[in-house]
Amino acid sequence: MTELSVSVLSADLANLADECSRAVAAGADMLHFDVMDGHFVPNITYGAPVLKCLKKAVPDIFYDVHLMISDPERYVQDFAAAGADLLTFHLEAVPGREEQTIRAIRDSGCRVGASIRPGTPVQALVPYLDQLDLVLLMSVEPGFGGQAFLPETVDRLAVLKAECERRGLSPRIQVDGGINQTTAPLCTAAGASVLVMGSAFFGAADPAALAKSIREL
Repeated sequence: MTELSVSVLSADLANLADECSRAVAAGADMLHFDVMDGHFVPNITYGAPVLKCLKKAVPDIFYDVHLMISDPERYVQDFAAAGADLLTFHLEAVPGREEQTIRAIRDSGCRVGASIRPGTPVQALVPYLDQLDLVLLMSVEPGFGGQAFLPETVDRLAVLKAECERRGLSPRIQVDGGINQTTAPLCTAAGASVLVMGSAFFGAADPAALAKSIREL
C-alpha cells in the first residue's frame, strides 16, 4: 500500500492545527513538515517551536520532518524533542558529514531519511542506503510548494528502486513535488512507496477520496 504524507506547507497556516486534523481524518499516513532556512533553499518556513505546538494539537500522526537547511546536525535534537518521528536531511547540505549526520539523527531516537535535489545523481545515495529508513527524491527544486513535477523523476525512481532490490534493501522511497492524481501513479509504478502531496490535497474537493485513491495505488 502506498503511504500518503500530506505537506503542511500547502495548508492554511492561520488554521494549521485544524488543517492538519482534517488531513489526518481524511486518511493521511503522515504529516510532511518542511523546514527551510533561507540559506540552503531560498525560502524560510518554520522551526521546532511550531512543530512542538502542532504535535501537541495533533498528536496521533507520524511527523515526517524534511530539513532543507544548512548544518542540519545542529538542529537534530531540537526537532526530535519537538516531536519529529523521522528526520530527512539533504546530502548536498552535509558534504563529508553524511555518516555523522545519520548517526546524530539515529541517536536522537528518530528514524533517518536522506534526500537529494533533482540535479544530484541518484548514485550519491547508494553508499548510505543500508543506513536509511527513507530515501527522498525531490521531483521539483526544493524551496517552494506548488511547482510542476519534473518528468525525469520517474526514471530516477526506477534506478533507485532497482538498486535497493539488487542489494536486498527496503527503505521507504519517497517523492516530493508536483504530486497529484496524474503524477502519483507514475511514481508508484516506478518504485515510490510514500507520496508527499500538498497543493493537490488541500485543494481537493474530496480529500478523503483522494487519500483513498492514493493509498490504493
